[in-house]
Amino acid sequence: MILNMTLFQKIFVFTLVCIFFSCDNKKKYKNKEINITKKNSVKPNQKKENKIFVLDDKNAIPFFYEYAKVNKENKIRIETKFGNIDVRLFDETPYHRSNFIYLTKKKYFDGTFFHRVVKDFIIQGGNSDSYEISKRRRNIGRYLLPPDTNKGFKHHRGVISMPSSNIDNPYKLASPYEFFIVQSKNGAYHLDKNYTVFGEVINGLSVVDRISNLETDKREWPMENIKMKVYIID
Repeated sequence: MILNMTLFQKIFVFTLVCIFFSCDNKKKYKNKEINITKKNSVKPNQKKENKIFVLDDKNAIPFFYEYAKVNKENKIRIETKFGNIDVRLFDETPYHRSNFIYLTKKKYFDGTFFHRVVKDFIIQGGNSDSYEISKRRRNIGRYLLPPDTNKGFKHHRGVISMPSSNIDNPYKLASPYEFFIVQSKNGAYHLDKNYTVFGEVINGLSVVDRISNLETDKREWPMENIKMKVYIID
């Protein structure tokens, strides 16, 4: 039948066929692009957002080095039922300062106790037997801090220092979740060079004295539980 067409009719039919196939291919290609876009959606970004950051011995120091640059706060308040203890943290011990600020902002210390009291010596806090506090530590991470004892700070009365971990620890690596305050009027200078002094009490030493005088059990845990709440004041 096409053989009997005029030249004009053949050209017209050929043009229509070309237009039809061209439009059909564009439609298929467009649908293919849409499917590819849907397939490669935002799943990688979603995975990144859901990843939880946990501190460990490898990343703690680099993290606190950067954290100290943008978190300059250095005054905190330890609130107890006996009153407040205000502490200034030393900029000269940046890892210990930023660690304490980080834990304070994470509200780690809230609900922990002064769990060790030695009259005329120290009061030690930051620990608890509760499941909730243990869970907080797991979520933040397991790590130790190296001592920073060459800045000239001594264990005078009223300084805040960081105890070493209870594990086999010949290098006196610090337990980041705990701290102690020297209560002794004569200081505790035998602790120098072994533990890092990273701040001092600027208000509330009478509260420290009152806690120090509490009766304790054989573990040196006060018979009267002293909970704390810690927050930044400057």
